[in-house]
Amino acid sequence: MATTGFKDYYATLGVSKLATADEIKQAFRRLARKHHPDVNPGDKSAEAKFKEINEAYEVLSDSDKRRKYDQYGQYWDRMGSSSGAPGGAGFDPNSVDFSQYGSFDDFVNELLGRFGNTPGAQGYSYRGARSTSPGGFNDFSGYRDPAAGAGQDLESALSLTLAEAFHGVERRFSLGNETLSVRIPAGVKTGSRIRVKEKGQINPVSRRRGDLYLVVELKPHSFFKFEGDNLTCELPITPDEAVLGAAVEVPTLDGSVTMNIPANVRSGQTLRLRGKGWRTASGERSDQMVRLMIVPPPALSDSEHQLYEQLRSIRSSDPRSSLKQMRL
Repeated sequence: MATTGFKDYYATLGVSKLATADEIKQAFRRLARKHHPDVNPGDKSAEAKFKEINEAYEVLSDSDKRRKYDQYGQYWDRMGSSSGAPGGAGFDPNSVDFSQYGSFDDFVNELLGRFGNTPGAQGYSYRGARSTSPGGFNDFSGYRDPAAGAGQDLESALSLTLAEAFHGVERRFSLGNETLSVRIPAGVKTGSRIRVKEKGQINPVSRRRGDLYLVVELKPHSFFKFEGDNLTCELPITPDEAVLGAAVEVPTLDGSVTMNIPANVRSGQTLRLRGKGWRTASGERSDQMVRLMIVPPPALSDSEHQLYEQLRSIRSSDPRSSLKQMRL
C-alpha cells in the first residue's frame, strides 16, 4: 500500500494512539457502517471516507504494521527493508554518519531519495512534526534535536482526584502493545509534568525512543480549592458563633481539626491553619486558608424567633451609622 503523504490513521478512526485492538475494531465497525457505499449510494465523499477507514484499519489491526507505523510514521511501509527503492543502496539506520550532512533536513531528503522520492521533484523536507489524535494520549509534539538521536516525545493529560494527587497513586496505561505501570508521586498539582523515560516515539535513524510526559489535571473538589501553593475553603458559621466566638470542626486533608473562632469576626474573614495545606516541592506542607461565611438559619423555632426579636429591640450598635451622612 503506497503512502504519498502522512495519514494519521488514529485520527481517521477517531481513536487514541494508545487504543486497544478491541477499541480500534469497534471504531472501525462504527465508521464503516456509517460511511459504507450501500448506505450512501452515489455519495463520492462517503465512498472516499470508507476507503480511508479501511486503509487505516488494515494497518492498525495488524500488530506488526501498527508497530512500524508507530515507529516510522508515513514511511512505515518502506522502513525495515535492506534494499530500499529499486536500484537504490541498502540502508542501515545504525550506521549513519551525520557529519557528512549540513543539516538533519539534508539527511532526511537523501534518505527519502533512497526510497524513490526525489526531494527536488517532490519537495520532500522534514522540519519537525506535530500530530493530534482524539481521546487518551492526545498531543504528540516537539521533535528533539536530531543530534541527540532521541525520538519524538509524547504528551498526555492525566486526570486525578484530589485524594490521588495528595497521597500519590499508581496508574496503568496501554501504550500500543505495551502496558505501563507509572507511580504518580504525592503532591502533584494541575500542570505538573511527570516524565516516563524512553516511552515516546522511536527515532527511525538512531532507534532511540523519546519520553512520555503525563500532564496532571486535578478534578474539581466540592470543598477544597487552590490559591497558589495554599489550600482554601469556605466554612459556614452561625451568627452567634460570629459574635461570641466558638470552637468548630474544620475538614482538612488529614481529617477534621478543631479551630478556634475569635469573637466578633466578619463574614469573609480568613483564618489560617498552618501546615494543613498541600505538599510542597521541599516535602513540607503549605497552609489551609479558612474563609468564614456567616450563614443565617434557614428556619427559626418560636423560641429562637422571640430571642432574635428581643435582641433587635435591645441592640445598641448600628453597623450602618457611618452611612447616614453619605452623599455623592
